Amino acid sequence: MTWERFEQAAGGYDAWYDTPQGRRAVRGERELLAWLLAPFAASRTVLDVGCGTGQSTAWLAAHGLRPIGLDRAPAMLSRARERVPGCPLLLGDAQALPLRDRSVDLVAFVTTLEFLPSLEGALSEAVRVARSGVVTVVLNRWSVGGLSRRIGPQSRGALLSCAQDLSLPRLRSALRKSADARLVDLRWRSALLPSPLPTSPTPLPLGDVLGVAATLAPGGDASS
Repeated sequence: MTWERFEQAAGGYDAWYDTPQGRRAVRGERELLAWLLAPFAASRTVLDVGCGTGQSTAWLAAHGLRPIGLDRAPAMLSRARERVPGCPLLLGDAQALPLRDRSVDLVAFVTTLEFLPSLEGALSEAVRVARSGVVTVVLNRWSVGGLSRRIGPQSRGALLSCAQDLSLPRLRSALRKSADARLVDLRWRSALLPSPLPTSPTPLPLGDVLGVAATLAPGGDASS
């Protein structure tokens, strides 16, 4: 199982973030995430699915949101507790979220969906528990990094070799299907064009990461 590989890698997982490549990737992902979140200014609670060691969870908290982290790997959650003390952290499965319907404002996936066995299953669960929207950041199949993960040096990595990179049409289609009648709007950008090009969000679908945000209609009251 993919989550077991993350469990085994938890101890050294954060070392990559301290490399030049890692710092550049994080900058691009955060710029993209900020762009995707901009229309949800009134939202406060966000479920960070696949939170890992809490990198994105800490960023969400620092930007005025009240995050809840969720991960399948206990060792990852242990590291996240050190990074975001006091933040609610849940051990759980993205395909069966342990939350009530419409119990959080937003659900976020930051480079998580490409490691899950069912894209539609995870997105349907996200739509179920979200009141206002679902925000996704994924590895882009049609990018320089995507080619490296399939046939280049990254294809030999213990974690990245497991990634099922997504295309923009595939992700948009899955979000439309999962949101169904609740879908109000879809917004997208990519980020992390090859260096030395900018890391910031762009309408060119060629960046190493893609971001799509689905705005949802309320869809009724939360159930118990």
